Amino acid sequence: MDFAESPEQQMLRAAVRDVAAGFGHDYYAEVVRSGGTTGELWEAMGELGFMGVHLPEEYGGGGAGISELAIVCEETAAQGCPLLLILVSGAICAELIATFGTDEQKQRWLPGLARSERMAFAITEPDAGSNSHRLSTVATRDGDTYRLRGAKTYISGVDEADRLLVVARTGLDESSGRGLLSLFVVDTDAPGLERTPIPVGLNAPETQFSLFFDDVEVPTSRRLGPEDDGLRVVFRGLNPERIAGAALGIGIGRYALAKAAGYANDRRVWDVPIGSHQGLAHPLAEAKVQLELARLMTAKAAWAHDNEIEAAEAGEAANMAKFAAADAGLSCLDTAIQVHGGNGMALEYGLVDLWGLARLLRIAPVSREMILNFVAQHSLGLPRSY
Repeated sequence: MDFAESPEQQMLRAAVRDVAAGFGHDYYAEVVRSGGTTGELWEAMGELGFMGVHLPEEYGGGGAGISELAIVCEETAAQGCPLLLILVSGAICAELIATFGTDEQKQRWLPGLARSERMAFAITEPDAGSNSHRLSTVATRDGDTYRLRGAKTYISGVDEADRLLVVARTGLDESSGRGLLSLFVVDTDAPGLERTPIPVGLNAPETQFSLFFDDVEVPTSRRLGPEDDGLRVVFRGLNPERIAGAALGIGIGRYALAKAAGYANDRRVWDVPIGSHQGLAHPLAEAKVQLELARLMTAKAAWAHDNEIEAAEAGEAANMAKFAAADAGLSCLDTAIQVHGGNGMALEYGLVDLWGLARLLRIAPVSREMILNFVAQHSLGLPRSY
């Protein structure tokens, strides 16, 4: 068992770090304050192939895996520039197209996603919550097209994306009463599609939207995977999304600890650095321990996915990584703010403005409660609770 990253992974990590550091948290914070997007950073990363590092080489990708995409996600966040859309565009949409797309679909969409194009993912609905079987957005077949009707909510980055990957109900399982799902690639400017921004306190450049589909026409050639088999398709993207989410939390944690350690070494009270006091040193050390444990589980989860390990084991690792990393990242940030004292709440120190995103990771993608449900049922063999 080798815990060391390969030379190629180390070079990727260093290259991503150099590009992201050239932008830094000041750039990120200014984008948020001005209501802009991180398109400039995304373009810079895309030009070097980082956004498609996990995609097949024949479609412009790097031919690597989710382990490498997680490195990209972690390192950008560790430089104070967490990119939430990597979870959506890269870990879900691009991964699903690469896995389930036809040759024509892969050729049509993957080269752009391997560079700097972004694709949003639309599954969440106002009344369905975590129960995908209750999705009410319907896609009705009409010859060579489908007509989509319904609503989605909390869909990230629609204004930055050219296309959406939409999950809709195309049938009904008569035996269970559950909806049968299918996935469709829809242009964000398609006639009949309207979007409304959702005001949130996230303090991130990615805007959240409510979407409304009013007989939006989608050709059958834009259906991803078999009709009525969308749940299986979606599940393929859940582990990569959770791994990328874990990497994002780890990156935020690394960024926060680096800021805190620097401050604790430089700040002197009573003629000694404040970091010499165990009351500050021990919480930082404990946060570091939690973060490294989460990194190990995230690396295991990415390895399991890339090596197509048995689904139950891969799912367990991805869920545990997301749970551990969300908690660890938030703990690192909270501890860093505490170490800074009142300065921790000042925007110029570049910590408190990441609180909303770090806190979000305990809710989405997939809440910690649903992860605990998964572990209780699948890892411990306890009765299903829902």
